[in-house]
Amino acid sequence: MEHIRMPKVENVRLLDRLSSRKAAVGTLYLTATHVIFVENGSETRKETWVLHSQISSIEKQATTATGCPLLIRCKNFQVIQLVIPQERDCHDVYISLIRLARPVKYEELYCFSFNPKLDKEEREKGWKLVNLSEEYNRMGIPNSYWQISDVNREYGVCDSYPTEVYVPKSATAHIIVGSSKFRSRRRFPALSYYCKDNNASICRSSQPLSGFSARCLEDEQMLQAIRKANPGSDFIYVVDTRPKLNAMANRAAGKGYENEDNYSNIKFQFIGIENIHVMRNSLQKMLEVCEMKSPSMSDFLWGLENSGWLKHIKAIMDAGIFIAKVLIEKDWVSFGHKFNHRYGNLDGDPKEISPVIDQFLECVWQLMEQFPCAFEFNERFLIHIQHHIYSCQFGNFLCNSQKERRELKIQERTYSLWAHLWKNRADYLNPLYRPDHRQIWGTLHPQMAPCNFLYKFWSGMYNRFEKGLHPRQSVTDYLMAVKEETQQLEEELAVLGERLANLQKLQLNGNKVKSKQQDRSKELALSASSNSLANTPQEYSNDLKSFPSRSPSQGDEEDSALILTQDNLKSSDPDLSANSDQESGVEDLSCRSPSAGGCLPSEDSGKDSDEAVCLAV
Repeated sequence: MEHIRMPKVENVRLLDRLSSRKAAVGTLYLTATHVIFVENGSETRKETWVLHSQISSIEKQATTATGCPLLIRCKNFQVIQLVIPQERDCHDVYISLIRLARPVKYEELYCFSFNPKLDKEEREKGWKLVNLSEEYNRMGIPNSYWQISDVNREYGVCDSYPTEVYVPKSATAHIIVGSSKFRSRRRFPALSYYCKDNNASICRSSQPLSGFSARCLEDEQMLQAIRKANPGSDFIYVVDTRPKLNAMANRAAGKGYENEDNYSNIKFQFIGIENIHVMRNSLQKMLEVCEMKSPSMSDFLWGLENSGWLKHIKAIMDAGIFIAKVLIEKDWVSFGHKFNHRYGNLDGDPKEISPVIDQFLECVWQLMEQFPCAFEFNERFLIHIQHHIYSCQFGNFLCNSQKERRELKIQERTYSLWAHLWKNRADYLNPLYRPDHRQIWGTLHPQMAPCNFLYKFWSGMYNRFEKGLHPRQSVTDYLMAVKEETQQLEEELAVLGERLANLQKLQLNGNKVKSKQQDRSKELALSASSNSLANTPQEYSNDLKSFPSRSPSQGDEEDSALILTQDNLKSSDPDLSANSDQESGVEDLSCRSPSAGGCLPSEDSGKDSDEAVCLAV
């Protein structure tokens, strides 16, 4: 709170950039964690909340006759334009937000004060939802070819790798350590993915310190150990995600790439993904296009093409198709993706910031667009992950390595995002998902057509706060409501079918009882007729006393009971068809928020681009 010069400003106007409607007037509040704008409306006090950690930039614009404009751009692509009446108040808000949006230590981040009111046991359970050992076990590791190694215990070999890594069984500690000394930041080849069906594997590492002619025997032995871990493979691919020109330039700094003359049985492949600086500039150009007011279709498409964003997405997709690896917790969190540097969690070098994980999430979305029935989660799931990578509300995406997270005791002091997403998993289900998709269609084979014709602009991500650009009701919400109603009707049909079967059983039993009673009556009548006939009225009346007493309607007793049961059923059960729409929520779709949850408020050349991937196929 000591950084807040002006905690409250009245008569602030919130402008709508896309429409000409009158600006909302309200009060602006600055708290230790949020910027809050509350409209003055008497009936509904609409509130806009923005986390300080979500703020990307603050621009104080020239003062006008109506006040001093303040433009706030957020990392989740929300843009807020405020007009503060007094220039002095605007300056105080600006200075306060500059400091609040750029914390200097991790403890200032929101996740260290966020409290969802869960006890210690629930917090620990949330962190255990993702278990990397179980993930490797699912892949069939360890086995006769791969084993877990403690060579990196206490982060003694590589401080950006986890303490437990999987390596080929034939790779000794001497080979691993020797290989690490020949790799940038000592990131030696380690297993990332394994296919137990054919023993194919994907390993990750940084670029070698080869310079123009250097070589390392242990590193060469390490790659051969990876190849031998797949008995059916005669060679391995070594994939460098950088453009070849960038890799060659790094040779002058003593780095570079693997020389095929020194490594036996390898095939080298450059992918051509640009560095973090190019990606950052490309995103900025695309966002400028998104902020254009009422652009023509040709202007928008020209700007999108000129930004190069979809071209970069296609390059990443091509690389993903070639090496086929996707997993956030293992390949991003555990293996040392630099979250703090890339996403500006703390005040630091702005040149290190780059939308790497945004591009990863978009690649997943592009796949979902091509294969809408193959993914169990929906677009909202990806958007909420992106939001919380920048929100710092949960501890999953802090720091630059596992070592840093353990030193800060992140799991003991913060909460896990995965527990929150799991709790609200119904909001993230894909209504088109088919569990048998892989059995029917097999492995996904994305199209490789030119990006202009195949890859789409993700308006759901980059324009998600521009309400006027989206339909009033999302397709996902509508399909989910239809699916829920269908499921409910199927359940009701099953219940009614069971009741009908019970009623039919009752009727059958009633007919059997009635038949038995009629047979009994006939037997009694025959027995009476076999006796001597009554000669006098007195004798007749005396014989009548020996007949069993019976109600005239006794033969219809079961039918009466059946009718009574049906009447009771009608009076005790509600009219299911009349309530089905209300129960399914179809008619209330318009009041569902598109964000579906209360958590959304309103030395490398980049992209870990010195990373190489080894594939044993």
